[in-house]
Order: sequence, then structure tokens, then C-alpha cells
Amino acid sequence: MSRRGQHWFAGVGVATLAAVLGVTLAVRGGAAPACAAPPSGNTVHRGTASFYDAGRSGGTCSFPGPPVDRLYVALGSSQYGNAAACGSYLDVTGPKGTVRVMVMDQCGGCGSSKIDLSDEAFTRIADRSQGIARVTYRTVVDPSLDGGLTFRVKGGASQYWFAVQVGNHGNPLRSVEAKGPTGGFRKTARQVDNYWTVEDGIGPGPYTIRVTDVYGHRSTATGIRMTPKQVQRTTASLVAAMPSASPTPSPSLSPSPTPPAESAAPAATVEALAGAAPLAAARC
Repeated sequence: MSRRGQHWFAGVGVATLAAVLGVTLAVRGGAAPACAAPPSGNTVHRGTASFYDAGRSGGTCSFPGPPVDRLYVALGSSQYGNAAACGSYLDVTGPKGTVRVMVMDQCGGCGSSKIDLSDEAFTRIADRSQGIARVTYRTVVDPSLDGGLTFRVKGGASQYWFAVQVGNHGNPLRSVEAKGPTGGFRKTARQVDNYWTVEDGIGPGPYTIRVTDVYGHRSTATGIRMTPKQVQRTTASLVAAMPSASPTPSPSLSPSPTPPAESAAPAATVEALAGAAPLAAARC
């Protein structure tokens, strides 16, 4: 793990330490909490925040690295939700103000009301000398993002074992489905490292990948290649799929007079939109 653990100096009591050890052992042993779900909707959470430095790591979410602004957060196992929170955003408010952070990591020492902010994020909302600050936080629904969905095939993937990571989606994801040049969509299984897998593979590609978030937004990207560890950018979007946005034209339509920003970017279509309320409560 990328956890630094430097916030332990803040005076942890015996009862709290016992709870922390229990959570840590569960994470290391692969056990999932009885009910693991990321923050979503308009619920305001109250708790405390500490801080750490992930360095160049992309955290337990396995991102290529931290966001450029280095404003990120690690959640306890129940809210990390087996990677369900990866890539979503929280607005965190402390004594000095509010900061928007991306969920990038799992915090083995955090309970359901404790979060671990990056150094840069913590100093936006509290004095670093405090070590721990009281905060409120809530999920950002449909955050503004630069660009469309990204896809990153895992190292070691092949036509016989499919594993892909979805990035730049903004809202927590509900499902990812994928198919090769032939056959229908296959459901993928979300893994704790934030990759979505099909154990027996779906062929050599190129792939069509359909992504659905917890609010019912759905987008489909085509032309995803079997190029492990490479970030593939697309024009598909979940949170930017508003009435003013236009989906990429299909090959059967007249081409756009404006060329795409990246000629190698896979094509994308927006299939459906829904409201801002989660589709249903998480199944536990």
C-alpha cells in the first residue's frame, strides 16, 4: 500500500487502536465490510480528516499517478467500497474553507467517519499543525471534468484475460460491460485495485466498452485497443453528457467539419441519461 501513516502521532486511544487493527486485518485478509458503498447523492457526512503524502503513487485505485493538482483523498474500507469510490469527487469543508478532492486511495486506519487528505488538500481547509481537523464532506454529483472517459488496460491482460480501468468519469461507477469485435457485451467484475475484469477474456480487441454510473448516466466508447498500461482517451462522457453536448457521429453519418482533438482517440457515443439521484441503495 502507499500509506505513509505519518498521522498516527495524533494520539490514538486504545479503543480506537483496536478498531484500526480490526479494519487493517480485514483489508489485508481480503475481507469486505458487511456493507461497503461509496458516498453518493446529497448526504452530508461529518467526521475528521488527517493528511498524508502518496508521492507519485496513484493509490489503491491504481491510477497512473495522483491528479495534477495533488488534491486527493483516501477513504476507509467501508466507503472505499471495494474500489467503488475510485475516481469520484468529494467537497470537504474544514475550519478554513472547502476543497474538492478526488478519491484515489484506501485508508487502512480510517473508520466510517475518518478521511485522509493529501497534504495539499488539508492545508486548504485547516492548519497543518492541527494534525487532525473536524470536517464535513459530501459527494460532488456530475463534477466538471476536462476531456472524456479514459481507459487503461492492465499489464498482463490478453485476449484470454481482460482487465481495464476506467478514468475521468467523475461519478461513482455502477457497472462496466465490454465486448470484442464479435459477440455481445460481457459483464465485468470490479476488483479492489479498480480494474474491471473478465476472467476468460473477450478476444484480442479492439473493444467496445459501456460504462454506467450510480445515477444512471451511460456512455459507450469504441476502438479501445489491447495496449496494456497505456492511457487511451476518448470523447465519451458521463458527467458532461448534458443537452448542449453532442455525441461523436457514427461512421454512417456525415463527418464533422472539425477534426477530433486526438486522431487516435477511440470513438464514443452517449446512450442514455438519468437524474441525479442514485438508482438504488447499494446491495450489501
